Amino acid sequence: MQGLVIRNTGSWYTVRMNDGQLFDCKVKGNFRIKGIRSTNPVAVGDHVDVTLQPDGQTGLINHILDRRNYIIRKASNLSKQSHIIAANVDLAVLVVTVAHPETSTTFIDRFLASAEAYRVPVLLCFNKLDVLSEDERRYMEAVQFLYTQLDYPCVSCSARTGEGIDELLGHLKGKTTLLSGNSGVGKSTLLNRLVPEAQVRTAEISVTHDMGQHTTTFSQLFDLPGGGALIDTPGIKGFGTFDMERTEVSHYFREIFQISSDCRYGDCTHTHEPGCAVLQAIEEHRIASSRYQSYLSMLEDKDETKYR
Repeated sequence: MQGLVIRNTGSWYTVRMNDGQLFDCKVKGNFRIKGIRSTNPVAVGDHVDVTLQPDGQTGLINHILDRRNYIIRKASNLSKQSHIIAANVDLAVLVVTVAHPETSTTFIDRFLASAEAYRVPVLLCFNKLDVLSEDERRYMEAVQFLYTQLDYPCVSCSARTGEGIDELLGHLKGKTTLLSGNSGVGKSTLLNRLVPEAQVRTAEISVTHDMGQHTTTFSQLFDLPGGGALIDTPGIKGFGTFDMERTEVSHYFREIFQISSDCRYGDCTHTHEPGCAVLQAIEEHRIASSRYQSYLSMLEDKDETKYR
C-alpha cells in the first residue's frame, strides 16, 4: 500500500493512503536514505510504501518513493546529522518579521541558500503589518526591495487582521507549500487564518526578550480550502546549513554566482583574491553588504546558534 506522510510526531508518522484511509505508522528497522544521516529519515510530504500490521490499525513504513526535492538543515543537537524539514514541495514560504521579533537577514539568506541548493522556490512573507511603526514599515520596504531585486517574490500581510492574505493565497493555490520561519513570527496565527479548521495553538511573544515561543512541536500537512496544501513545521531559531562545501556556497547566492564569472580565478573564494569581481561589486554597492556578510558566515559554518 502507498500513501502520503501528513504528520510526523518524532516517533509516529500519520500516513494518508491513496484511498484516503489514515494509519499511524512506525519506520522499519534502522532506516537510512542514500547514506544521509538524519534525525528524521521520513519527512512530511514523503510518498511511502506501507505494510499494515496484524492489528489492522497501524503500519510499517518500509520504503520511500523517490523525492522530487526536500529542504534540509543541520540538526540543532547533533552537528553531524541533518534534519529534513519537508519533502516534495512546490514552494517554501518563509514567514519573517522586521520587528517583534526581528528576523535577521542572515537567517533569511541561509534559508534561501539552502532552498537554492535543493531547488525549492521561496516566497518571503512579511507578517505583522498591524504592529509596525512608520520607521519599521520603511525598513521592511527596504528589505523587500533587496530581495525582489534578486527575483525572490515578497508579500506583506497581517495574520491577525487578514490584510494581504488574499494576495498570499494567490501564490499558494494548487501547490504543496512548506510554511517555515523563526519562532514568534506568527506562523501558527497565519496557518489558522489560511486553514481555519487547523486550530493550531498560538502564543504571545515574550515581552522581555521580544522572542517567540515554540507552539508547533511537530510537522503536519493541512489541505488548503481552495486547493493545495500547507506543511506546518516547528519554528526554528537558527538555520545551520548542512553538507555544503565551501566552494559551493557562492553558487547559492544568485548575485554572487552571476558576478563571479568575471573573477580572475575560477576557484575564487571572493574573500581576498586579486581580480575578484565580487569584491569590486561590493565596493560599488552592486552587492548588498548584508548578503555578503551572510555568505562569509556560511563559509565558516560552525555554530548555528550564532545566527539567531
